[in-house]
Amino acid sequence: MLSLDDFEPVTLEDRSFFRQHYSQYPQVHSDNTFTNMVCWNHYANYHYAYVQDNLILTSTIDGKTRFRPPIGPRNPALLKDLVRLAACTGDNEPIILIDQNSASWIQSLYPRIDMAPDRDQSEYVYSASDLSTLQGRDYVYIRREINRFKRNYTYDIEPITPANGHHIKDFLDQWYASRNEEDGTLAISEKEAVLYGIDHMAETGLSGLAIRVDGKIGAISMFETMNSDTALIHFEKGLQEYPGIYKIINQETASLLAKQFTYINRESDMGVPGLREAKLRYHPHHMVDVYSAMRPKTICPVHWLIKRKCPVCCMT
Repeated sequence: MLSLDDFEPVTLEDRSFFRQHYSQYPQVHSDNTFTNMVCWNHYANYHYAYVQDNLILTSTIDGKTRFRPPIGPRNPALLKDLVRLAACTGDNEPIILIDQNSASWIQSLYPRIDMAPDRDQSEYVYSASDLSTLQGRDYVYIRREINRFKRNYTYDIEPITPANGHHIKDFLDQWYASRNEEDGTLAISEKEAVLYGIDHMAETGLSGLAIRVDGKIGAISMFETMNSDTALIHFEKGLQEYPGIYKIINQETASLLAKQFTYINRESDMGVPGLREAKLRYHPHHMVDVYSAMRPKTICPVHWLIKRKCPVCCMT
């Protein structure tokens, strides 16, 4: 029977294991990627269990542990164990980031589970060629901003490497120093995640581009291969003193990635209104929609979910 003792921390040394498993079961949501987990481990405390050829992930944020659906061959018995464990140990959303196929499978076995869409964590996937060329009426405004930037500034593009790493870190110090105080703890955690990625690019498989404006780093982008046809942008930052620079780093990154990939995943908007508006303005090709299994509030969650007696409420 699945228990918390089956889980162990995700570490940098686990990369080959995750790479091998994901080669059989390619991922479409950024949260499940190995790079995301090791970069954000200080914040989300990722753990994993490998049971019966299935990978099960957890994260613990502010004392709340949440599970992901099994990644591997469909195993109803293992799912039953996961539902029991998640209902007993999780919070109000004990199983999260459930993709559409997994959501349908879970509800076919447990129709009483309330599967709620999580729009804030749905991810935006774009045509790489669209982001690269920006052709057509949909991108008139963006092209105008790019042309204005090019009239006002001279810039160069370079890969992020150990040779310019100290310049990138100086740029990040400036970028995060400009954030509002209300960004708080999350901004601090994000900076640590970006710095970890820069220090471990070789181990994680990350690549990056930097833009220098008149010799000064003005924007960066960090990305990796997500699956056979999709690249994933993990981090993208630009200085506000250069209006339009986000559109430049976006296009330059897309132009590079379009040589190899059909799509670019630019992650979720986390429910931030301005970020959502900006992502929609680029007209995603499709969304990676995810769902959460909601914990019942009135009766024993295990009894309610799997319709059998349990030690929580029945004691027999």
